[in-house]
Amino acid sequence: MRKVIGWLGGHLQRLQIVSFSLIAALTLTLNTIVVARILRDYLAQAEDERVSRDMDLAREFYRLKQEEIAGISHRLSLDSSILQSLLPGASGDLTAKRHIDEQITNKITVLALGGTHLIAVLDKDSEIIIGRVLEPDGTLSELITSGSLEPLPILRYSEQQDLEVAATEVFPVALLDLVGLAGQAKITLIDTPQANPNPFDIREGSAGLALVGISPIHDPAGQRIGSVLSAYLFNNDFTLVDRIRTIAGIDTVTIFFGDLRVSTNVPNEQGERAVGTRVSQAVRERVLELGEDYVGRAFVVNEWYITRYVPLTDHLDQVVGSLYVGARVSVFENLVRTFNSRVTLTATICIILAGLVAIPTARFITRPITELVQANQRLAQGEMSVRVAPKGSGELALLGRSFNRMASNLQETQDQLLHKERLASMGQLAAGVAHEINNPLGTILLFSTALKRELSSESQLQDLKTIIQEATRCKNIVSDLLNFARQQEILAQPTDVHALLDEVLSNVEAQPAFEHIEIQRRYDSDLPVIEADPNQLQQVFANLLNNAAEAIEAPGTITLQTARVVAGGIEIQIQDTGCGISEEHLKHIFTPFFTTKPFGKGTGLGLSIVYGIIKMHRGQIWVKSEAGKGTTFFITLPIRREMHPIQPASQPAESDS
Repeated sequence: MRKVIGWLGGHLQRLQIVSFSLIAALTLTLNTIVVARILRDYLAQAEDERVSRDMDLAREFYRLKQEEIAGISHRLSLDSSILQSLLPGASGDLTAKRHIDEQITNKITVLALGGTHLIAVLDKDSEIIIGRVLEPDGTLSELITSGSLEPLPILRYSEQQDLEVAATEVFPVALLDLVGLAGQAKITLIDTPQANPNPFDIREGSAGLALVGISPIHDPAGQRIGSVLSAYLFNNDFTLVDRIRTIAGIDTVTIFFGDLRVSTNVPNEQGERAVGTRVSQAVRERVLELGEDYVGRAFVVNEWYITRYVPLTDHLDQVVGSLYVGARVSVFENLVRTFNSRVTLTATICIILAGLVAIPTARFITRPITELVQANQRLAQGEMSVRVAPKGSGELALLGRSFNRMASNLQETQDQLLHKERLASMGQLAAGVAHEINNPLGTILLFSTALKRELSSESQLQDLKTIIQEATRCKNIVSDLLNFARQQEILAQPTDVHALLDEVLSNVEAQPAFEHIEIQRRYDSDLPVIEADPNQLQQVFANLLNNAAEAIEAPGTITLQTARVVAGGIEIQIQDTGCGISEEHLKHIFTPFFTTKPFGKGTGLGLSIVYGIIKMHRGQIWVKSEAGKGTTFFITLPIRREMHPIQPASQPAESDS
């Protein structure tokens, strides 16, 4: 476990990996939920639209079947052979009956759709003259030659109105028995979950539901002399419902007599047709009792379906049953579950991939931070030279550059502090030494000078001159040491830098070192008066000008340039065309007692004193030099001493002192 944690990197990197993975997981989870919900709603809408379309197709098939039944009756009622044979047949003429039977047989045997059909020719009193039944298997029944169909309500209505009528009708069991269909119509009622315990129609189970078409037969005088009755029985006949399912692609179709399934392809638990089961109470109330369509989920036999029910009405517009189409909810839910499982699998794979991608991504992001942390630790341990290598221009690159600037500033500050400590220590030492040897040197010079006046020997006078010369040099060194020790004392007053530079130049130009040197002044006319100690600045300028003159071995130029800087101060440049300073010596020029002059020609305190004076004025000094081309000293000073030290934006690297 520790190896795995170590492989994932530090705390920040692990946090990023976990964050990336959680974001990916949250995004994918929400996306999965939203997509699943949208798909579920879409599929539900699609299923509703499909069931609605299925019902439109089923009703159209039902209407076509009803028109087919009505068409049979209509065509037979107009058949000339039946018109000629009807009255003789009603009187018992066998030849006439045979002619009628031939026409009935021709019509009933050419029905392409199959199913249980009844065709009968009746006299004006609704007595059967000739009738035939076509069984579902295509068998033609025995000839029916007697019996009254007068109890059939639609027949009485047609006789009373003398109209052609076609509708969905209930065939009483007595009439079914008369034509030999009572056995087929008989259905055993099966207890069904969520169904009303009482049948909607007490005749359910014995009576039959059929499409019935009746056309009256008239003689040439227009008098009604009989009727043709055609019927298609639904009970235990599955021709129409199977045809609708096959051709229209509908999942399940059912025809109800009342609330009883009489023709269906809905399966029961045994996989058989659920004939004898009954509709749920909710559908019964909506469709059979209120006569309205039912759309939605309904419990069918033993499972839930997405359904649509429409009422079936008889010739008087009374509800006698319903037509149903539906699709299993389980099929729809299986589709949704399959989709959800696949989406979940895809989301899981994506989350894993996101986690794997997050590892190198987090490493890429945290690598600069890790480098910064390590560099910071090394810097805290005192390694001032540590730097990072920022890449690009983003926030982390800016942070890296800021760290480098901070480290450079810290190193510079540390160097300055160390330099100041060395200066302070050397100043204290110099002050002590100077005071201790100044008086003895003065005594030596005093007595040497007095002795010189008394001696006449040339050789002895030469020795005294040497003593006086070396003692004087020692006294100058002591004077420099005292100046070095007293450089912290600033007597500030308004100072015109240009006037001060001109005064220093007038003092030094008479020296032999300046004989072949051209002085150029490039003064800024808007340079303000500053608060400074003019005596100490005079010492700074004199020292730098003398050094510049000593560096020029042939005719050359010293350029003095001043300018006002944006930070609220002034800048002074002293540039020469001398021999320059080597890179090796450049970083030590402000170190006390460091000198490149021959022995006896310098103390190495001049630039250290200059450096200390400028720092005491809260200014900056740095140098740019190239061996063989010349040197430029840059000095920045604040206008008022209480201002912060001036840091020009384009300051070159200050020498290591």
